[in-house]
Amino acid sequence: MTTGQAIILGLFQGLGEFLPVSSSAHLVLVPWLFHWEDPGLTFDIALHIGTLIAVIIYFWKDWLRLVMRGFTAPGTMDGRLFWYLVIATVPGAIIGYAFEKKAETIFRTPLLIAVTLIVMGAILYWAERKSAKKDDLSNITLRTSLLIGLSQALAIIPGVSRSGITMTTGLFSGLSREAAARFSFLLSTPIILGAAIIKVPYLVRHPDVIDANFLIGMVVAFITGIASISFLLRYVQTKTFLPFVWYRFALGVLVIIIINIR
Repeated sequence: MTTGQAIILGLFQGLGEFLPVSSSAHLVLVPWLFHWEDPGLTFDIALHIGTLIAVIIYFWKDWLRLVMRGFTAPGTMDGRLFWYLVIATVPGAIIGYAFEKKAETIFRTPLLIAVTLIVMGAILYWAERKSAKKDDLSNITLRTSLLIGLSQALAIIPGVSRSGITMTTGLFSGLSREAAARFSFLLSTPIILGAAIIKVPYLVRHPDVIDANFLIGMVVAFITGIASISFLLRYVQTKTFLPFVWYRFALGVLVIIIINIR
């Protein structure tokens, strides 16, 4: 891997992890489009660490408050929200662990990714047009949290997008765009943390793999992750998800065209 490739993949990870366009899809499609070698497990760990640091730094005050309230005042809004996040994390963690091997092999095909990009784009379009979009996080229920957590499990398939599917489910459940985005970002913290922890033993056994490109990819994913979180939380206060829908459609169609040409 070259330094330029590390920067580009770090950029797509940081943006795609938090915008509803699927980071995993881009990390498969970009090397496929440009005939790069698979960056492998080591670089995947670097990118996860980068986005993990980004979401922790951005939301550390929120998490500190939620954890404290969750154990000391579970009946308050913040206390309930903490336990709703805990419950919503479980389905994604179980499915992710059970299908990890398939996610790294048979799910990583350009045609499947193109189809999921388009299908999820259509579902997000439907949610954007038909949902009530009126409830903030103070109105979130256990049922809504569980539905969002169950939907997150589908993100094991590249192209679905963890942030995309959780925000879409939040919209269908009546959450405002901002509430759906904030809940999605908070929910990403334990999932990304879990993904990073699972792969840490590999780094312990192979410390020599931490090279310059590893660190470059991690830093770029961190910087762009912070930027994408900040951007989207401001953006959804006044604008719709439709630009991300059109992007998903365009990328999916482009991939299908390239597959047929090749």
